[in-house]
Amino acid sequence: MHPNQSTYSPKPAELNHAWWIVDAEGMILGRLAAEVAKVIRGKHKAMFTPHADTGDFVVVINASKVRVTGRKAEQKTYFRHTGYMGHEKYTAFADMIEKHPERVIEKAVYGMLPKTDLARRHLRRKLRVFAGPTHDHVAQKPQQLTLTAAKGATK
Repeated sequence: MHPNQSTYSPKPAELNHAWWIVDAEGMILGRLAAEVAKVIRGKHKAMFTPHADTGDFVVVINASKVRVTGRKAEQKTYFRHTGYMGHEKYTAFADMIEKHPERVIEKAVYGMLPKTDLARRHLRRKLRVFAGPTHDHVAQKPQQLTLTAAKGATK
């Protein structure tokens, strides 16, 4: 490195966190989650820094209308453990999308993020998921985020 060059690190005052809205209707779950995780972390910006919070806020609506490909609708399960020996709980994708469609997208985005404190903070603060078309972040004036890769092939 040249003596006059130094690595740029964004300062908190220089950061601008925009609000984006994504309509999940008809989108493929994994592709949607990958794109949302990228925006939440800030990898779409030139000033991305892995250890700093450079990401934007994302509001996902119509989570109940997200699709999965292949036979995942019948075969995919979500695992959790109660803390007691032998008390594993498995929830089918169909049950999860019916009862808690927000959790389907939250768990998919969580899988796309690194398992660090900063990434968990991103998930908690910057991701808002709603099952239907209405959301309570109108005051933030979110801009429409178009995700072409998440549409996928139509059947």
